[in-house]
Amino acid sequence: MNPLSTGVATMSSGLVRAGRFASLEDLPGLIAEHARPLDLRRPLVYLVDVQRELLRLIPGPAASVNATGEAPEAELRVDATLAGRAFQSAEPVEAPAGAEDAESGDPTTRCLWLPLMDGAERLGVLGLETDDTDDAILDKALDLALIVGLLLVSKRAYSDSYERLVRTRPMGLAAEMQWTLMPPGSFAGEQVTVSATMEPAYDMGGDAYEYAVDGDTAHLAVFDAMGHDTSAGLTVALALAGCRSSRRHGVGLVQTSEAIEAALLEQFGRSRYATAIIAALDLPTGTLTWVNRGHHPPVLIRNGKWVATLERPPAHPMGTAMGLPVELYEEQLEPGDWLLLYTDGVTEARNPQGEIFGLERFVDFVIRHIADGLPTPETLRRLIRAIREYHHDRLQDDATILLLQWHGAGA
Repeated sequence: MNPLSTGVATMSSGLVRAGRFASLEDLPGLIAEHARPLDLRRPLVYLVDVQRELLRLIPGPAASVNATGEAPEAELRVDATLAGRAFQSAEPVEAPAGAEDAESGDPTTRCLWLPLMDGAERLGVLGLETDDTDDAILDKALDLALIVGLLLVSKRAYSDSYERLVRTRPMGLAAEMQWTLMPPGSFAGEQVTVSATMEPAYDMGGDAYEYAVDGDTAHLAVFDAMGHDTSAGLTVALALAGCRSSRRHGVGLVQTSEAIEAALLEQFGRSRYATAIIAALDLPTGTLTWVNRGHHPPVLIRNGKWVATLERPPAHPMGTAMGLPVELYEEQLEPGDWLLLYTDGVTEARNPQGEIFGLERFVDFVIRHIADGLPTPETLRRLIRAIREYHHDRLQDDATILLLQWHGAGA
């Protein structure tokens, strides 16, 4: 085994073992200790905030002054920094942290920024310094970033410090509940990529997204409950739990939506309701099946074009007991197709002049950013930022988007 592989393996196993019983606050010091033998020093761990606009530093012994006496910044903007570029692209970014001494010929200190990932989910960035000029040092740094990402995920569920760090203001009760219930924002596998986002992040009411990949099937759903208050949050939480419970018991899509409706009626009578798209994609064949419970129809994008809006007669919203038939619909996807689910807070957001954002503007934005080759999570980050800016950061309704790409059976 070559020395590089041995060193990285030793670092990885040592850091994982040391991190088993560490708190979030312990991680910067442990990372510094295990990175040092690889000639990687001064690790800075930044977590992205809930709205994916800021990178916020985890305090620790490594977050001290550098060789020139400069302390690291506590916050870095995603849209205006090299660290932010690494986050956006999900690729390493390098910048010089010092200049080469012309007389001595000492090597320039290299500053590396690495994305911290949990699969396709972007957690933040890792900053590192090194004097090693060998290209292999980047592989070492990427391996370290991979381990750090896994450690962060392992601590996140047990740490209020993590949640405090990624929030810039207090979170409402409904938002607190829904962020806890929903899956991570992104998933990527060989056959499918799923990414979802929701605003307003701190004061949401009745929206939620859901997805799961179960063997050969990708399950996905978007819910929009009546109202914009805590009661709406309770409604959509019950709908989300009902969806998962039915799915995990092998219940079909029609019966799942009916079970959700029964639960809402039992709990609220006819005083609360929720609309939804509940769908399943067969990954080997690309066959999409779905039910529409009074919701906006999915949008299909193929070869950079909006090829279809999957309009079918919807059933009534769940909880209204109107007795409309619940039909199972089917559409054949082609490799590379994108499926777009959304709630009305996206398309009906209005600017101060009363003009709505609109479906055409929404789909056009998605298509243009797909053409730019951006990672799917970054496309959604920029889209939700555009919607907030259009609405001057005062959304009157939740705006939720779920974007899926089927890569094909043999991907």
